[in-house]
Amino acid sequence: MVAGAVTALAAWAGFVLGSGSTGWLVAGLVLTLLFGFVAFFFRDPRHPLPADPAALLAPGQGRVVDIREVDEPTFFGGACRRISIFLTIFDVHVQRAPVSGVVEHRTYRPGTYAVAWLEKASEDNEQASLGITTSRGKVLVRQIAGLVARRIVTDPSEGDRIERGSRIGLIRFGSRVDLFLPLDWEVTCAVGDRAVAGLTTLARQPALVSG
Repeated sequence: MVAGAVTALAAWAGFVLGSGSTGWLVAGLVLTLLFGFVAFFFRDPRHPLPADPAALLAPGQGRVVDIREVDEPTFFGGACRRISIFLTIFDVHVQRAPVSGVVEHRTYRPGTYAVAWLEKASEDNEQASLGITTSRGKVLVRQIAGLVARRIVTDPSEGDRIERGSRIGLIRFGSRVDLFLPLDWEVTCAVGDRAVAGLTTLARQPALVSG
């Protein structure tokens, strides 16, 4: 709102003062471009959810840069699968819930700001983790700051019920989102794939065993 008001004021001043006020015209142009970039960066598009109820959705938009088995001690307490998505400054930086469930784990850890596509970013960079318990198992979303990111926002609190595709947070500027899932869930993506938050299916949950 403030950036928009300043931009409008500079543009109005440049128009009223005319050609004799080149500085105002330049300032208006620069601020208009800046405001346009800010609006573009903080865009928050919604997409229709896939019909498949077993689909594990991408929590972030970007490129899948790594898929591997890892040890995750804070929420899984052992081995699980990790899918890493790298977000450039041109990607949507709003994160969405990959599954419906209850938030039973929420932590924040300060750290460094290494380039987000590097493996060490998952260990060393500033990060926030959100653990979700579902009827089919646990899922963990980890928001990781990148080289120019300086703030991570995580919306839900422990105990909250969240729905698949709902907004769960935001990382400002280039960053990374790691998704952790049980080893017996079927991964349906590959390194190099593009993902869209709340739309792209990265894996499928196993069917519930009736009892």
